[in-house]
Amino acid sequence: MKRRIIKIDEDKCNGCGLCIPDCPEGALQIIDGKARLISDLFCDGLGACIKACPVDAMTIEEREAEEYNEAKVMVNIVKAGENTIKAHLKHLKEHGETKLLEEAINYMKENNIEIPAIDDLPCGCPGSMQRDLRKNNNRNENNQINMSVNMQSEISNWPIQLKLMNPNAPYLNDADLLISADCVPFAYPNFHNKFLKNKILMMLCPKLDSDIDSYIEKLANIFENKNIKSISIVHMEVPCCGGVEMIVREAMEKANKNIIIKDYTISIDGNLV
Repeated sequence: MKRRIIKIDEDKCNGCGLCIPDCPEGALQIIDGKARLISDLFCDGLGACIKACPVDAMTIEEREAEEYNEAKVMVNIVKAGENTIKAHLKHLKEHGETKLLEEAINYMKENNIEIPAIDDLPCGCPGSMQRDLRKNNNRNENNQINMSVNMQSEISNWPIQLKLMNPNAPYLNDADLLISADCVPFAYPNFHNKFLKNKILMMLCPKLDSDIDSYIEKLANIFENKNIKSISIVHMEVPCCGGVEMIVREAMEKANKNIIIKDYTISIDGNLV
């Protein structure tokens, strides 16, 4: 069957092993000084290991691969102990893999293995962790300047959601692109002036949008045919948001283009990192 699975560029991989802890499923091992995918069966294709790689040696590809089997993965997970069990269950939970999480829990019940209370644990994904940011926004009213600011929108194209955009739109010719995660404009108040001015905007969410492969295809089409002058990426600091860069780089590879990327990160409290 065809499915999404990790791909490792052996020429780039330096064997540092930083990806290994982020793969509780046990799909990765360091062999002969390189990270290796030891079994298609164990790789869930969610890409938790990608952001840990300091040399960008890991991507996700769609190819023929053995179907992921949660029950067989759990055999290895359980052997590794309680902390690995927790990490794996939280990994499934934070990626919305309800069916696989149910299969993992059923395996533990059938084998009389104690199930950790993952509902009581803080989510391992900073993007889903509850936070109260109101204290950061409280201001002393006596120190506020009473003024009206008329900010001008810098949007120069519509639609702005990548899912809805026409890859043949004329405004894409010789364009400077701004590819932004959906949450950024809400978190960063100066989004229009700092990032958007004189750029064509594309919005997406690498975690919640379902058809990532179509995004890669569409961007590859644009990169190949529209003489893109520059690409700026802006995303949140949470790990899942790193998928924006992954999507762009896979599209460039598919289009056989090498366009310089400017990559900006916004913190959850709204600062440029």
